[in-house]
Amino acid sequence: MNQSFKCKHLKKRTRLLILCCFSLLVMSSSVIAQENHTISGKITDIKNGETLFGASVFFKGTSIGVITNEYGFYSISAPKGNYTLTVSYVGYTDINKEVVLDQNQKIDFEITESSTQLDEVIIKSEETERVSLRKPEMSVSKLNIKTVKQMPVVLGEVDIIKSIQMLPGVTKNGEGTSGFHVRGGAADQNLVLLDEAIIYNTSHLLGFFSVFNADAIKDIKLYKGGIPARFGGRTSSVLDVRQKDGNNKKFGLTGGIGVISSRLAAEGPLFSDKGSFLVAGRGSYAHLLLKASGKKNTAGFYDLNLKTNYILNENNKLYLSGYYGRDTFNFGDSFATSYGNVSGNLRWNHIFNDKLFSNASFIYSKYDYDLEILIEEFEWVSSINNYNVKYDLKYYASDKFKLDFGVSGIYYDFDPGRIKPTSNNSSINPLALDRKKAFESGLYLNAEHKITDKLTVQYGVRYSAFSRLGGQAIANYRNNQPVVYNPTLGIYERGTEIGETNFKKSETIENFGNIEPRASLAYQLNDKSSIKMGYSRAAQYIHLLSNTTAVTPLDVWTPSGKYIKPQLSDQYALGYFRNFKDKMFSLELEGYYKTTDNRIDYIDGSDLIGNNTIETEILNGESRAYGLEFLFRKNKGKFTGWLAYTLSKSEQRTVDANAGGPGINNGDWYNTAYDRTHDVSLTGTYQLNKKWTLSANTVFQTGRPVTYPNGQYEYEGLSIASYSDRNSDRLPAYHRLDISATYRPNNKPNRRWKGEWVFGIYNVYNQKNAASISFGQNAETGANEATRTAIFGIVPSVMYNFKF
Repeated sequence: MNQSFKCKHLKKRTRLLILCCFSLLVMSSSVIAQENHTISGKITDIKNGETLFGASVFFKGTSIGVITNEYGFYSISAPKGNYTLTVSYVGYTDINKEVVLDQNQKIDFEITESSTQLDEVIIKSEETERVSLRKPEMSVSKLNIKTVKQMPVVLGEVDIIKSIQMLPGVTKNGEGTSGFHVRGGAADQNLVLLDEAIIYNTSHLLGFFSVFNADAIKDIKLYKGGIPARFGGRTSSVLDVRQKDGNNKKFGLTGGIGVISSRLAAEGPLFSDKGSFLVAGRGSYAHLLLKASGKKNTAGFYDLNLKTNYILNENNKLYLSGYYGRDTFNFGDSFATSYGNVSGNLRWNHIFNDKLFSNASFIYSKYDYDLEILIEEFEWVSSINNYNVKYDLKYYASDKFKLDFGVSGIYYDFDPGRIKPTSNNSSINPLALDRKKAFESGLYLNAEHKITDKLTVQYGVRYSAFSRLGGQAIANYRNNQPVVYNPTLGIYERGTEIGETNFKKSETIENFGNIEPRASLAYQLNDKSSIKMGYSRAAQYIHLLSNTTAVTPLDVWTPSGKYIKPQLSDQYALGYFRNFKDKMFSLELEGYYKTTDNRIDYIDGSDLIGNNTIETEILNGESRAYGLEFLFRKNKGKFTGWLAYTLSKSEQRTVDANAGGPGINNGDWYNTAYDRTHDVSLTGTYQLNKKWTLSANTVFQTGRPVTYPNGQYEYEGLSIASYSDRNSDRLPAYHRLDISATYRPNNKPNRRWKGEWVFGIYNVYNQKNAASISFGQNAETGANEATRTAIFGIVPSVMYNFKF
């Protein structure tokens, strides 16, 4: 495709996007033709001043209502008249205020928690966690951090990632593995954000813990489908995690002491109550336990969360937040490794008027790893850096029409790897792979339109563009084939390199652009039930290269370019939602179908580490996933919890259209490594009395797909294994039961120091779930044998948590 054709095609798509934007703006102006008045303001916690995201603000007895945004801001409009304005939020006492709406007004609310216990599970009002029948938002899960803290976890450390894995459509790839999988997608297809900053690796200690310190977290929201147009860059899901702002009323401490790690958070007011701060840190002492046991191996992690804010005036507020986390491992005298994330974000909230809210963000993210081979005296370092600028606006046109729009730009700097000798005696020569740079931009517009009292739709479009920047040489191959098929050996091989093209820093190697429409609707059947449906298209321009079954710290991120195309995903979803017995119970039933083009696949025996021409190890394929999700909740009473079940299929196919071979698995569909036919989880919490709370989880999953040998032959005295089709076998089914009990020795509401003991048992019946099964020959008998590896048996724990 020549450059002039690309340019014309890009201009055509841009004009189409502008036309869509103009149509929405015309529609918004017609919707607000009726004269209305507006009440706007912010909703905060009366005790600590934290803004509350997702609080309901509505006029009682009407269908007019809004939800506060990520910064606690709301704007609600209605015709002139007398109303009762109600504010409702999970775990807080409702506020009702009589208002005379004859002019625009600004009203801020401070609301009070309905419980004063330390981190209790809320058993009275769960409005924001229940199904929102009218809102055209589907395939979205919002978890309350207090509920997360009650769930049993390994070694007593609260884990947000393991908590979302108890939801339908979300799985992990086994114990002791990083990342998570959503609706049959790969781990790199999830966009994970901490205060808008991208987190590239979500785990500590290779997946035993997550990077999120629960004491520093305020809100958790997972978009499995129907992803809003303001998010882009990933094809499977968005995990949006928001940190606390910090208590602007008084100084306080929160912390916990556990078996292998402890944590401490401090927060309080700053700048004469015009701001606040939060500092939270965690550290493990597993390395001390290993040394005490006589082991030479060591392992540990630490992280630090920071956040502060400053109120310039009633219409302007600044936020500054950051995260730093690191893991370190030392395996005797063999090798040592470390990896971690760094992020920072400066945000400016500005309220133009009672209908228009804006936020500008300046964000930095980095992920790097360091592998040192002690015996050979060299180290391998790699990293990915990105600099992100975003500007988002929300326009509350009327009670029937709201508009989101904005722009963003991300600059990427990929360092795939450098080898450095660690001593003058090392026999290793320095080596640096080519750095890769890219720029991704986005422009979006999204509308929420209440057409009738029963029908609400959400529709929008995102235009994304990606440029692979110059400053490096790109290899050229005979017949433009970086991978070729050898019919004699029946294998894929590296193509014949015939030269290279040098691109200057001012040049662009490749350009891509995609229009990504998003739409969903909710139709309320009656006061207790509704149906919803949605469609979304998403483009992903960066890829995680990994030919292992689980994400590891050594995996490499790479941008789209001449030989690697952007992934394009289309997802369709249909759901039925119902509340029972005055919202004591709720049911969510969703079906989905998702396809992804240009999904990377790997040739047999691919070598990804230290490879400067990674295109010679991969092929472009496609994937599909479909399934049915069931979620039944009990929202009120002494016993609360949910039952989740997912029936699903996740497959991949690589039909070789370029290298001249049969493709992977002869071009047939095969199971992805994260396919789970059945996934059942049950989570429950029982408030025994004021001092004791009991919790339990149980999980059952179909075993992970693997490839087993199906025969062997001898060649020059060596026994060589032959293998079945890719991922045609499975590990045994995974299942376990976890329990925990929380004891609060004092529950006096006015006591400053509040503590609790959490006793837990992970994997109560000591199930040895297989992390892998390897095959080999017995050294003594020569007989073939299989070795099953399990990570965890039964793991008891105790943790002391406190607040001051």
